[in-house]
Amino acid sequence: MINVIVELSKYLILTLMIIYTFHCFYTVRQQDEEEKNDLLRQQLILIFFMDFTAFLVIYLKTFDFQVILFYIEMLIFFAAVQILYRIFYKKASLLLLNNMCMLLSIGFIMLCRLDIDTATRQLLIAAAASGIALIIPVIIRKLKILRRLTWVYAGIGIVLLAAVFLLAQTSYGAKLSLMGIQPSEAIKITFVFFMASLLSRDTSFRAVVKATIVAALHVGILVLSRDLGSAVIFFAAYLIMVYVATKKVGYLGLGLAGGSVASVIAYYLFGHVRQRVSAWRDPMAVYQNEGYQIVQSLFAIGTGGWFGMGLCQGSPESIPVVKNDFIFSAICEELGGIFAICLILVCMSFFLMIVNIALRIKNPFYKLIALGLGAEYAFQVFLTIGGATKFIPMTGVTLPLVSYGGSSVMSTILMLAIIQGLYILREDEDEEFERRRKEAAQRIREREEARRAREI
Repeated sequence: MINVIVELSKYLILTLMIIYTFHCFYTVRQQDEEEKNDLLRQQLILIFFMDFTAFLVIYLKTFDFQVILFYIEMLIFFAAVQILYRIFYKKASLLLLNNMCMLLSIGFIMLCRLDIDTATRQLLIAAAASGIALIIPVIIRKLKILRRLTWVYAGIGIVLLAAVFLLAQTSYGAKLSLMGIQPSEAIKITFVFFMASLLSRDTSFRAVVKATIVAALHVGILVLSRDLGSAVIFFAAYLIMVYVATKKVGYLGLGLAGGSVASVIAYYLFGHVRQRVSAWRDPMAVYQNEGYQIVQSLFAIGTGGWFGMGLCQGSPESIPVVKNDFIFSAICEELGGIFAICLILVCMSFFLMIVNIALRIKNPFYKLIALGLGAEYAFQVFLTIGGATKFIPMTGVTLPLVSYGGSSVMSTILMLAIIQGLYILREDEDEEFERRRKEAAQRIREREEARRAREI
């Protein structure tokens, strides 16, 4: 009987995910506010039923009472986040909030299936990050000094990355963390603020050179620390922000050429880069060593097929570091390829929303922040999924909000809180524009009435 429930559950979970994904794109196009709110409420119902079904299956397969306790704690967390945002931020983007809860849900489901203790730690970190995130939109709206802290952001980033390079222990071939914290995740935010602060005030060649030097220091230290994934994310954010700020294709071309040359140099200078490329080109040839992870990942993806094996029916734990770098492969194996495609589309919806917010913001500083954070998010998703599917060499970054990783989850939630603050700013700008339009129309009417009165 339990096996029948598990088999049916994967189709139910998939159906709920497909409907949710459709809602993500349809809601953005919806103009009627009442209809839009109804769709957002439906999204919450879909998340609830998906979580209920998934955790019921995990409990029936394990009969671990901790699963029930975790499910209740997770529901309380999601309810608190939804209620508090509605209380404190009437203008917040509820679609952005729903997508965050959906991605966290998928992560909690897979982590609970893999290791309940890991899932519990992830939930605690997410709750703490969400508590801090509640004050971020206020800071974004009220503190105008943020734009003037250009070199403070640069100094924080370089000092912390240098400290990791000098003091951190090597883990999985790279220097990533100090005292269990991975500073590069937080520095992604300070780096974007530095670039936005510098380029929003000056887009001259001299300013671009300054931005390039600071970006090169960030990326160079990360490469020396063997944190290749973060190095690529920083470089991509730098390139996009310089291009958007200056609108010069030449800078984009020079950046791509420089990045290509640097990649070739890194290949010949660093053995770990050659290992990653070797595992990508022919993982079966080096199956016993560096190719083992990617081969196991591809086996998991192939085993899952379109509809998946069902929760607790596969063996994703055979993939090394599955909770961090290869959570996408575990999702493909147990929830299926169609579910994984929907997950990618939800992530894409996230990115498109951030870009839409950036395009509608008039202040260049905030516009660049939104574009920079959106670029970092999109490239991190691309690197994680691309590495797991052998589309690109493995880079060792986490899937935002889904993979296990305290620093990653915290920085992503804070990043989304910044985006919420920018969304609220945009709403304020729209209200101010509408107010001025009405005042101008009122003055025109008054002048017209006065002119008619004089004629009479």
